[in-house]
Amino acid sequence: MVVESTSINLDQLDLGYLAFFLGQRVNELVVGRLMRAGFKQVRESHGYVVQHLIEQDRSISDLARRMGVTQQAASKMTAEMIRLGILEAKTAPDRRAKVIRISKRGWESIRFSRRARAHIDRRLATLVGARNYRPMKACLVECLTELGGVQRIRSRRVREPR
Repeated sequence: MVVESTSINLDQLDLGYLAFFLGQRVNELVVGRLMRAGFKQVRESHGYVVQHLIEQDRSISDLARRMGVTQQAASKMTAEMIRLGILEAKTAPDRRAKVIRISKRGWESIRFSRRARAHIDRRLATLVGARNYRPMKACLVECLTELGGVQRIRSRRVREPR
C-alpha cells in the first residue's frame, strides 16, 4: 500500500532537488517510450555507459577508468548491454583486448531517445511558454557553471547517481 503524503510543500524543496526530480521523471518517461518501441530491458544506467562511446570506441579498461568504476563492474555492464544488442565487442588491432562500440541497434536507441527527449522538451516549453522556458534553462546552466558541473557534461563524464 502506498501512502501519499500531502504535507510535502514543493516550494520548500531546493533548486537542486527540483531539477533532479524533473530530470529523473523525464528519464523515466524516455525509458518507458524506449520499452514500448521495442527496446526491451533498457535501463537508465545504460546511458551512463553509452555517453563514453558516443565519440569513440573504448576498451573495458578505458571505460572503467572514465566511469570511475572497477574493470569488473564495467565488464559486467557492457556484457549485459552486448546481450541486449546495444553494444558490440570487436577485437582490438593489437588483438590483446576487446574494444566496445555502440551497435546499429544501440544507435537506433540513441536516436529514438533523443527524439523522445526533444518531444518532452517541446511539451514543457509549450506548458510554461518560451518566454519563461529559455530563462529557466539559462538559469540552470548558470547554476551548473557556478557549481562546476559543466565540464562533466561537456566531456561526457556524467556519473551515475549512487
